[in-house]
Amino acid sequence: MNSRMWGGRFAEGPDAVMEEINASIDFDRKLFPQDIAASKAQAEMLAACGIITANDAEKILHGLDTILREFEAGTFTFSRALEDVHTHIEARLIELIGPAGGRLHTARSRNDQVATDLRLWVRDAIDAIDAGLRDLQSALADKALVNATTVMPGFTHLQTAQPVTFGHHLMAYVEMIGRDRGRFADARRRMNESPLGAAALAGTSFPIDRQATAASLGFDRPAANSLDAVSDRDFAVEAIAAASLTAVHLSRFAEEIVVWSSAGFGFISLSDRFTTGSSIMPQKRNPDAAELVRAKTGRIVGSLTALLIVLKGLPLAYQKDMQEDKEPVFDGLETLALAITATVGMVRDMEPNKAAMRKAAGAAYSTATDLADWLVQTLDMPFREAHAVTGAVVQRAETLNRPLHRLALDDLQAIEPRITADVYGVLGVVQSAASRNSYGGTAPANVRKEARRWLKRLKKEGVR
Repeated sequence: MNSRMWGGRFAEGPDAVMEEINASIDFDRKLFPQDIAASKAQAEMLAACGIITANDAEKILHGLDTILREFEAGTFTFSRALEDVHTHIEARLIELIGPAGGRLHTARSRNDQVATDLRLWVRDAIDAIDAGLRDLQSALADKALVNATTVMPGFTHLQTAQPVTFGHHLMAYVEMIGRDRGRFADARRRMNESPLGAAALAGTSFPIDRQATAASLGFDRPAANSLDAVSDRDFAVEAIAAASLTAVHLSRFAEEIVVWSSAGFGFISLSDRFTTGSSIMPQKRNPDAAELVRAKTGRIVGSLTALLIVLKGLPLAYQKDMQEDKEPVFDGLETLALAITATVGMVRDMEPNKAAMRKAAGAAYSTATDLADWLVQTLDMPFREAHAVTGAVVQRAETLNRPLHRLALDDLQAIEPRITADVYGVLGVVQSAASRNSYGGTAPANVRKEARRWLKRLKKEGVR
């Protein structure tokens, strides 16, 4: 018997280059546990439907358990001649239990088999990524709670804009990651349909129970159309698309870590655990973990592009092109998982330099908006007029080379005579941040409330 699933009508073996381009075992061996799980569900269903005997099913299940133990122990033998993970498992099963192993493939094809395996793998990957993102949110919220009053500059155009708190800044990423988790959850919900039983493309004449295999594998339902079931890779695209946007968010945060830890900013420090040195400059401490998280975004977005291009011109149903779906999916989701773990570590490791942050928060006349707001609220001045008056005050401060809160009252009254000494109560960076108490604002009370709310929610999620 030919060891290949398809060799019966072929008189000659494949050319060496055909064997090279056709083999996928080097990467699809990642599907090994999922293929065993789906095969066990198939065997149990076939026996329950009377398609194979209970005795054969018992042999198959025992054989599959043996094969999985070999794989987990690292003793399973792989050969590129057997092409893919499905052929490897079936060949070893027949070797172990004899002809009964050949009955496992009844009423299924490699087409629905690989579609099922890949869905299972992506679903597992999404679950692991979600757990990692939850840890990242917890790390950010923990750090935010401790730094609810730590003042730093807020930026627009990377220019100092208004004082904010470090905690508020970190909580912005908690919100971002929350949306990322929502996208993964949506993708998981849509993908949770079982292709098993669609066979090659048209279904099967055997009296199978697709509801049973779907339930056994944790799917919500069987896929409703056999053509779509074997050709659909939307679930993979959605997962990689969600991963790409998540990676972009991680990259933005990594960029801030790089900037914040530079000598020019000095806002945070990272320990030896997340930095490296220079081969020539002994004083250097490089934020390489952050830089690598930033760079790996390119790999993940590249995986999305590769997968979309593989699929863009394919007619229904299954095509061999789909063999090329796995490497970008595996690499993209595994790379993201690594980047998440590294980011969690950096968040928990980083230590803010509160003095440097506070000093920078007061630079570039960052409380000018507070002055304009005071003019509106206290003097009933139209905002546009207050804006112009404040601009003149800033110009005066620049001329005298003084921060706003160091201007003499006479200097302020020379521009607007109605200004009183009460104005100094809004010109400090701490007061400025504390005054932004509108919903979603940077006030420490807001930050504490939001951080505690998220931490309570995340703790509840973690004990489900």
